[in-house]
Amino acid sequence: MSDHKKGVLLANLGSPTAPTVPAVRKFLEAFLGDKRVVNLPRPLWLIILYCFVLPFRPKKSAEAYAKIWDDEKGSPLTFLTRQLTQKVAEKISTTNPTVLLDHVMSYGEPSMATQLRRFKDQGIKDITILPLYPQYSSTTTASVYDAFVKELNQWWHLPTFRFISDYHEHNSYINALAQTVRAAWALNPKNQMLVMSFHGLPEMLTEKGDPYFYQCQRTAKLLADELELKEHEWRLVFQSRFGKAEWLKPYCADTLAALPQEGVKSVDLICAGFAVDCLETLEEIAMENQHVFIEAGGEAYTYIPALNDSELGVQVILDVLASHLPN
Repeated sequence: MSDHKKGVLLANLGSPTAPTVPAVRKFLEAFLGDKRVVNLPRPLWLIILYCFVLPFRPKKSAEAYAKIWDDEKGSPLTFLTRQLTQKVAEKISTTNPTVLLDHVMSYGEPSMATQLRRFKDQGIKDITILPLYPQYSSTTTASVYDAFVKELNQWWHLPTFRFISDYHEHNSYINALAQTVRAAWALNPKNQMLVMSFHGLPEMLTEKGDPYFYQCQRTAKLLADELELKEHEWRLVFQSRFGKAEWLKPYCADTLAALPQEGVKSVDLICAGFAVDCLETLEEIAMENQHVFIEAGGEAYTYIPALNDSELGVQVILDVLASHLPN
């Protein structure tokens, strides 16, 4: 029997185990095979997935992963999530030693089932889940919940549990983002515009009731207010469009291509919807989209990293958990 009385799991998306075609294919099969991620009729999507996506996309994605892969640590999302978890666990153990904190990945290891069974074996009967997605989305946050409930549905004795659906307007989170931006401005001259990019979603999800679009707007406005930016000094955009459906607008790449023609020759860009850096921030935003902006006539482009496992990032998670965990 463990001395811990409460268990906390930080949940993130996951990554391939290697920047190779077979490993990326396995990851994409799990990720894109999740009914929460793609909202097309199931039979139709499975035909598209196995006949048109998986035969071709893994090669391109593997090449992108290779650009950001750390030879010793692996995928940035994986090792940054692990490092963040370790630092939060160390901090929380000094103030609340009855809490056991770890992480899970929606696609890959450690899985939700693995970690929940570990808690069960240690006699933990109070569990909190915190997805590392500041803004709630049915495609990410709800997928974590699905995995959580799927495992608990097999238990005879259900634990007390709480699920933290988002922290998009938490003061600690907004203040940490602002401090990160100010730190970037202290290192390099402040550019003409701060572009805040969030992962895109099909527009139809908003129509169905997904609050993600509005939570992104709220986060962006709070950050702009905290930085005392004027309306023309910041812009909200959405990245990582996939498929032919209409996605949330404005699109990041299209906006960056148009800004130089509007007289904006220098931008700072922050991805405020990512707790840790990953393929979409380090390769798509920091590399590909920088090229888009410069090719269109831009002159200066600064990517501002995610909070990651910095002191600010650790404190945000501690503060969010403190808002929900019972004493």
